[in-house]
Amino acid sequence: MPPNTTATTGDKPAKSGRKKGRRARLIVLVLVLAVIGGIAYGAYWSISTVRASFPQTTGSLTLQGLSGPVDVKRDGNGIPQIYASSDTDLFMAQGYVQAQDRFYEMDVRRHMTSGRLSEMFGKSQVKNDEFLRTLGWDRIAKQEYDTKLSASTKKYLDAYAKGVNAYLQGKDGKDISLEYAALGLTNDYTPQPWTPVDSVSWLKAMAWDLRGNMQDEIDRALMTSRLGPQQIKDLYPEYPYSRNKPIVQEGQYNELTRTFQQSGATGGSQGTGVTGATGGSTGSTGASAGATGTTGSATSGATGSSLTSQLGGLYNVLDNVPTAVGVNGQGIGSNSWVVSGKYTITGKPLLANDPHLSASLPSVWYQMGLHCRTVSAQCQYDVSGYTFAGMPGVIIGHNADIAWGMTNSGVDVTDLYLEKVTANGYLYDGKVRPFQTREETIKVAGGSSKTIVVRQTQDGMPLLSDRDDELVQVGRKATVNTAAPDRGDGYGVALRWTALDPSTSMDAVFALDKASGWSEFRQAAALFDVPSQNLVYADTNNNIGYTLPGKIPTRSSVDDGSVPAPGWESKYRWTGFVKQGELPYEYNPKRGYIVTANQAVVDKGKYPYTLTTDWGYGTRSQRITDLIESKIKDGGKISTDDMRQMQLDNSSEIAKLLVPKLLKINLDDKNVRQAQKLLEGWDYTQESDSAAAAYFNSVWRNILKLAFGNKMPKELRVKGQCLWVDKIDSTGPVDDNTKVRECGEREDDQAQPDGGDRWFEVVRDLMDKPDSDWWKTPKSGTRPAANNMDQLFARAMIDARWELTAKLGKDIDTWSWGRLHRLFLKNQTLGTDGPQVLQYILNRGPWKLSGGEATVNATGWNAAGGYGVVWVPSMRMVVNLADFDKSKWINLTGASGHAFSAHYTDQTSLWAKGELLPWSFSATAVDKSTSDTLTLKP
Repeated sequence: MPPNTTATTGDKPAKSGRKKGRRARLIVLVLVLAVIGGIAYGAYWSISTVRASFPQTTGSLTLQGLSGPVDVKRDGNGIPQIYASSDTDLFMAQGYVQAQDRFYEMDVRRHMTSGRLSEMFGKSQVKNDEFLRTLGWDRIAKQEYDTKLSASTKKYLDAYAKGVNAYLQGKDGKDISLEYAALGLTNDYTPQPWTPVDSVSWLKAMAWDLRGNMQDEIDRALMTSRLGPQQIKDLYPEYPYSRNKPIVQEGQYNELTRTFQQSGATGGSQGTGVTGATGGSTGSTGASAGATGTTGSATSGATGSSLTSQLGGLYNVLDNVPTAVGVNGQGIGSNSWVVSGKYTITGKPLLANDPHLSASLPSVWYQMGLHCRTVSAQCQYDVSGYTFAGMPGVIIGHNADIAWGMTNSGVDVTDLYLEKVTANGYLYDGKVRPFQTREETIKVAGGSSKTIVVRQTQDGMPLLSDRDDELVQVGRKATVNTAAPDRGDGYGVALRWTALDPSTSMDAVFALDKASGWSEFRQAAALFDVPSQNLVYADTNNNIGYTLPGKIPTRSSVDDGSVPAPGWESKYRWTGFVKQGELPYEYNPKRGYIVTANQAVVDKGKYPYTLTTDWGYGTRSQRITDLIESKIKDGGKISTDDMRQMQLDNSSEIAKLLVPKLLKINLDDKNVRQAQKLLEGWDYTQESDSAAAAYFNSVWRNILKLAFGNKMPKELRVKGQCLWVDKIDSTGPVDDNTKVRECGEREDDQAQPDGGDRWFEVVRDLMDKPDSDWWKTPKSGTRPAANNMDQLFARAMIDARWELTAKLGKDIDTWSWGRLHRLFLKNQTLGTDGPQVLQYILNRGPWKLSGGEATVNATGWNAAGGYGVVWVPSMRMVVNLADFDKSKWINLTGASGHAFSAHYTDQTSLWAKGELLPWSFSATAVDKSTSDTLTLKP
């Protein structure tokens, strides 16, 4: 034990002993196999090495710094509920307990946020560290801690760090986690003490993963190398306001609009507030116009192959940065909705939430309860929910009075700027300004340190293009025209992002955790600068609500944030930020429910600010709305289990549109007709055992590939997918029928078309244009050419039949969606890049899943890359405001980050089946569910 702790441990329950016996036998088997294989890892590890890191969960421990005893009560799934008599004891214990279960995860992620991954994993991470040092998350976090956060927040952060360090004291790496034992074979790395800034930096990483439409900015610009203005516009259709309702329908923004109309103010948008919220149509026009040089110098000054290569290189840099909260790529969203008590069986609100994130092991979420034995000025918290290991407080959950959920709002808080870089700085309004610079030294495990110079503009925008050698060379060779500065050393790419300004988001976490009503909730939300989230609300007094917090920029009339802007003109800089009091919200709407699923926040033309040009397209939100409406019509009431069932809805909206058309297609091949018949009578639900779902999704994938994917520039296509395409040069396509072989450059879970609900809208619009050029595709081998929509659909059905024959066998009776649509859980470090024996030990799966892309049960897959699950409902919860003890929750994995713990993935199979666990909150209910109790003593 650490020198400052003493332990007295009681007998373990018999069932725990049996579990440990089974685990020990499994470990022995794995180690024997490893030794037989001649792998040094097997010889190095022992059962004692593995067990050394398991947390103590019973008996007592002494922790210096506590003012009184703290009880940690864990249920049968290892989920802890902490009871203390002071705030600082509560958060110190939270740090200790999270470190027990998840310190390796915490350590990796703090090295990521501070750009120090190379210290753990060596030279393979230097490029990532260079980019992360350029962003400077930890520098901004330190500024926040020093200058922005309240005294109480800093006190809680300090207490949390003390708890983590109490756990670390006296322990070697192998005593903390199995992964450190593996690192110890090649690296003398030793975990360092935790700091309060490590926790604050976590919010910067969270904001980065939820940063908005930067990906769409890059994609639209990249498309200009192959596609014309109208084609790009086709691929970013207008948001379907008449069909998919926005979040706020009866709320504050209507009154705000009237106020602004009367005053004549425009809030910096100057008319773009209407067209800018059109689901991408304005943005696509901007991108296309930039390609032809007709809109000043927005992108026209650096178009053609050079800018394409530069932005493609930037995309690759962005894509390589490790994810923090599990988000990486387009199409990822979340569901959250709340129903008023007038429509529930209990007579009080019900609130559901399931954030959709990339699958990670362990899950990004950590379930926990933080309870003051007596709520008072000295001890103010009684809250339970989902936390992040490495950060005090609860992010999503409920206290004794209110509940809240979150989905990503998608508002545009990032902009890329093209910068005219010279030997002395960068051009700005006709003058050269010097860059602000700083040196960063990156320590590399097993190698020499590397020093880099970070350059940023005088208004704080880091020059991202410095972080890739190819980008620098491309910038020097950039082709320019008369609408832009002369070439010189070429263009750089800089980033403006709200999270690069110090914020008060950490204050918001604690304020939310103790808010007792709508007014306090709104005040707390106003502190949540970044990332901007949709917050839904319910309270025990039968009120429901929604608010959009966040630091949201305003822009001038020349810029809607949809494409990279010219940094050399000040008129493209942000003009300010929307005041918190002017952000949209709703409170007790007459309809009796509020749904947020990444759709448009406000209706077209009814809000004076441009929030984004790239909403999600509302497929999931409208389906949830329809499910609620169908349940409450004719006086029906909704139960907690009804909310759970809605979360599991597998209905495919694109199948409802396409299947009737597909069934009318005449097919000559009897084997393809046999597959087509699977769609007859199909109810469009994507159950894991459904052969029809497997075939339809393959047809959908092939429609997208033939109509759109093969026409994309290489920067957007799947890596290694090679096609013969028309040659282009710096001026555009070469009109001499010259073909060149181009291979895709994106990872298969990031490529386009990804098959999300933007593509639903693209296809829906084009079905009214059956002779569109999009439906034309050349002959390939024995596959026929297509010259219209019906012919392309027929070709897709043929291709799908033989694709599934290759993947699942010729006998369609053996086909199922779950055989294609599988989830593998991988440890995010050594489980992806470590030796095979480590990957075997650390990773889990597969699970055959129901659901699909843009479905309420959003087990997402990328249609360009394949059928495997790439993002998931990372947790699910349903909060019952009439009786919190009747609330339900589930996590993707389990409480523990220890590979051989019983709680490593003990919730995953239940999660995959759509089941939820009981969620105890009251002291009585917690005591009944407690399996292990650990007392922490001062």
